[in-house]
Amino acid sequence: MRGVSTLVSKVSRLRSRARLLGAARIASQGWGWPVLPGVGLDAEGACRCPRPDCAIPGVHPHDPKLLAATTDARMIRWWWSRRPQAPVIVATGTDVCALSLPAEAGARVLDYFDALHVPTGPVITTPTRYVLLVAPYSFPELAELLETQEWVPTSLRYHGPGGYVVLPPSRTATGSLRWVRRPESARRTPWLPVVGDLVEALVAASVAAPDGATLAP
Repeated sequence: MRGVSTLVSKVSRLRSRARLLGAARIASQGWGWPVLPGVGLDAEGACRCPRPDCAIPGVHPHDPKLLAATTDARMIRWWWSRRPQAPVIVATGTDVCALSLPAEAGARVLDYFDALHVPTGPVITTPTRYVLLVAPYSFPELAELLETQEWVPTSLRYHGPGGYVVLPPSRTATGSLRWVRRPESARRTPWLPVVGDLVEALVAASVAAPDGATLAP
């Protein structure tokens, strides 16, 4: 029985590695989004970075740095051949951006958008957050939108120029990421909504969520 269990575990690891490389290839080659491997977790589930109090263990850039993100197929294959279980990180700003909010508020706002027939584009859930992918925006553009709100909770976060998001099936210290709303095609860049069409509802949903939630990976 131990031999069967070991074989099943090995097959599971191999499938996980193949899915991560596949996700990196789809994002970079199919959608044109620059990617790089995240720092990842060690055997004990701790972050491999040197910070003992890392706020987002495993799912952030470290080596290589965020500026190394690329769509080059050879570099991506080399990265994941060396670190096959590394999370897939997408650099935001030029080709894709995102907004994220606590998971409870995220589920609520998706129901709201559905009721109004407002398309949301791809949506990712982490163990604690919902991440809505949107068309590229600048921070001055976002600031103008937020200035129209009476109050903006700190639980709503922005992944714009110089930032990043993590793609499924990457794994955090508390669980795996998954698609709530999948991109329609692996070979065509997903349609992304304009941030101005979503931000008011996201702010309203986040008001009901506690501030200071775990950072979005």
